[in-house]
Amino acid sequence: MTHSVNTVNAALCADAVAFIHEVEADYRRRLTAIADHIAAHRDTCPIVLISGPSGSGKTTTARMLEAELDRRGLETHTLSQDNYFRTQTPEETALRQAGLLDLESPARVDEVLLAEQLTRIIACEAVELPVFDFRTCACRPSGVTLTRKPGEIVILEGIHVLNPAVVPLPESQTVRLYVSVRTRVEGQDGSLLHPKYVRLLRRMLRDVSGRGRDATETLTMFRSVEVGEQKYIMPYKHRSTFDIDTFCPYELNVYRTLLPEETDNLRENPDMAELMNILTAALPLEPTLVPPTALIREFIGGSAYEE
Repeated sequence: MTHSVNTVNAALCADAVAFIHEVEADYRRRLTAIADHIAAHRDTCPIVLISGPSGSGKTTTARMLEAELDRRGLETHTLSQDNYFRTQTPEETALRQAGLLDLESPARVDEVLLAEQLTRIIACEAVELPVFDFRTCACRPSGVTLTRKPGEIVILEGIHVLNPAVVPLPESQTVRLYVSVRTRVEGQDGSLLHPKYVRLLRRMLRDVSGRGRDATETLTMFRSVEVGEQKYIMPYKHRSTFDIDTFCPYELNVYRTLLPEETDNLRENPDMAELMNILTAALPLEPTLVPPTALIREFIGGSAYEE
């Protein structure tokens, strides 16, 4: 699918609030159809797996699905694959500090613990969930126990959850979603922006606000992230039951407002020329107009689904 910067600008000028409402309603309709499928198959497929590359909106999509299923009276629990990362050894810590540890590899996940807990969860046995501390790079018990009751649903989101070596459950027990940005944005000169750059902007915003990284640092990291996506994530997207395009037609307009200093820095980078041309062509849109239930709130803050 392709969205034109000019068309979106015109829609926002005509009635920004109505256009935003239409965009958000469309995404909810798509998730509602998927929730209907999950609900209809909950007895045989109690586990929902949501995968996709960094910046795709997995976390918010999972929370939105959970809310949709809860509205149907179906108790739903959402877990993150990140909490099943292995505790780093001293050797791995030294490699990470030297920038030599492959942080995108599925080897970072404790697949034995994850498989064991998922099997017990399906059997409605109690499990104590783990939590991973990103400051110390250590996994520890969370003190939170989950006991799934018959008919309840568990959503597991993470970049590697469609990899059968990481989640070795039979496909007959799962519903599998692959989420990413698929839409290409057409600039005023007819050029098309690759979807990966939309995800890059999302990561920049999240990193600036929550992780203290500037745009240049995020861009440097994104190169290795992209290699990891091609190597570890993309090969398994064919296993998905549903593919979801999380592109939001007005998101570049919001990012134009929120990234003024970063766009100035990136404009000097020749690799970012195409992105900068299209981003600067987008009319600025105030983030106050973005509903708290919108997916892009995951990246700009103020999400209704934040814990």
